[in-house]
Amino acid sequence: MGNFKKYIVLWVSQSISQLGSSMTAFALILWTYEQTGSALSVSLMSFCNYVPYILISIFVGVFVDSHRKKAVMLVSDSIAALASLFILAFATTGTLSAGHIYAFNAVAGTTTAFQQPASSVAIARIVPKNKLANVSGMNSFSGNLTVVFSPMLAAVLFSAGGLPLILLFDLLSFAAAFCVLLFLIHIPEQIIREKFTSPFAGIMAGFHFLKNETGILHIMLTMAVINFFSRLTYENILSPMILARSSGNNVVLGIVNACMGIGGIIGGLLVSVKKESRKKANMIYISAAVSFLLGDLTMAVGRNVFFWSFAAFAASLPIPFITAEQNVILYKKIPEKIQGRVFAVRNAVQYSTIPFGILLGGYLADYIFEPFMRSDTGIVSFLEILVGNGAGSGMAVMFLCTGVCGFAMSILSLRSKKIQKLNDC
Repeated sequence: MGNFKKYIVLWVSQSISQLGSSMTAFALILWTYEQTGSALSVSLMSFCNYVPYILISIFVGVFVDSHRKKAVMLVSDSIAALASLFILAFATTGTLSAGHIYAFNAVAGTTTAFQQPASSVAIARIVPKNKLANVSGMNSFSGNLTVVFSPMLAAVLFSAGGLPLILLFDLLSFAAAFCVLLFLIHIPEQIIREKFTSPFAGIMAGFHFLKNETGILHIMLTMAVINFFSRLTYENILSPMILARSSGNNVVLGIVNACMGIGGIIGGLLVSVKKESRKKANMIYISAAVSFLLGDLTMAVGRNVFFWSFAAFAASLPIPFITAEQNVILYKKIPEKIQGRVFAVRNAVQYSTIPFGILLGGYLADYIFEPFMRSDTGIVSFLEILVGNGAGSGMAVMFLCTGVCGFAMSILSLRSKKIQKLNDC
């Protein structure tokens, strides 16, 4: 079996495992909200996942480069599965609490910090160079397919057997993926044993590479800003805004979320079959600009399910192109022996803004924008022409702001000479 065919087997098994993990995450949200009735408790679940992931990502690159990638992936996934087993034990004995779930999310974030850079390096070792963009498209396809179907499947299983049934499915899907990786996949290894005087010395080796490759550093920094704008609204503002503007219609919210997943699926399919782009850096920021322009701005001014669904679709379809082109640039520019630490630094830099966007978005919606749109300030009348009035109009203004700011950031990034040089890699 050729390497790419073996990767397809790995991709299928990992995708099923990802479905199980996503179903568990959704079920834990349902359980936590049932128990607490607090939206903040749900936001804290995401926060507990992202913060350890970002902090540990800073240090994990050297570890990944100096150890077998397959072993890192197997151990990371096993620890995450063990955490799921503990949650299952607490759930079946009736002792599960929100605190246990926060701890579980922290463990999941920690293991992901190791697993992701190891997986990224492993892909480069398994997959032919000319298939890297296609692989990124395949991953986007499976990820968005999970977004569409995991809530539906989780809701069905949650109603049928509660949280324990979903956790059992998660553990079985993990076992299948574990066996495929352990017995069927061979990852060519290039172990780099380097002695560093401190953990920070290894980190600085990754940053030293970025100091010389300033174009890649500029991409990471600009993507951190773009991630902040996107998480400010879509991560935790979209659902309450749609519910507020549709009189609490869950069906409308389900349609909008499904359209977002479908957009990502189609985008992933397009990336997986398209030829390699000639202007990779341009494709990153043009795709981001289209996402903000057609996604956020249409979401802001839309008043019904048709416009919201189009906006969700348009926002998510370009995302796989952003991910694919960035990954191809990184794989081609970063020497194999330091890929682990540079990917880890990338994760820490690009995703560092996400938890702040999540927390700030909720605060701005509840305490700034919604009260502002109920005030008698002069500019409110003008904004009402654009986004309408009533409940949810403040959150619509937030989408207006992120649409304008995200589009402007994307276009300005295109003007960077350092980034433009990466078009020819």
